[in-house]
Amino acid sequence: MPVDAREFTAALAQYAAGVCLLTVRDDIDDVGTTVSSVMSVSASPPLVAVGLTAGGYPAEVLEAVGSCALTVLAAPHAIVASRFASAGRPSARHLLETVPWTRAEGSGAIVLREAPAALDCRLERLVEAGDHVLALLRVEDVPVLNPAAPPLLRVRGRFVDETGAAAGRG
Repeated sequence: MPVDAREFTAALAQYAAGVCLLTVRDDIDDVGTTVSSVMSVSASPPLVAVGLTAGGYPAEVLEAVGSCALTVLAAPHAIVASRFASAGRPSARHLLETVPWTRAEGSGAIVLREAPAALDCRLERLVEAGDHVLALLRVEDVPVLNPAAPPLLRVRGRFVDETGAAAGRG
């Protein structure tokens, strides 16, 4: 019996996931998108995988550029996560006007300074996976590491802090 797409989505919404911001700098602008499908793949070599919408602009730009940054968002970054989850968003720099950021050395992509962590990555390959692609990323640097910063989580369609309370709006 085929699984109903709504039931499938509702079931996975019960799973709390960390929230990240994937950014890519190309010759024209900065592109960013909120992602919660992130997993550690290997420590040696350091690899992570990120799920992106197949045919979506962030995946296209990542494939063309070949490098990106992945920022683990902090609980106060809930508004940032919301902004980058919306379709038709403007340049990443415009969405981050009030948020302290810098550029990762290797990729040149934006990373948030007050995040729990950020990874500077090189694209190993894209793997087709239904209506998404998995971006296999080799981690080349850890430009931000603030273990005391509280993580942002997504569960049941809401952004929450590690206690389950609605996350800040900073």
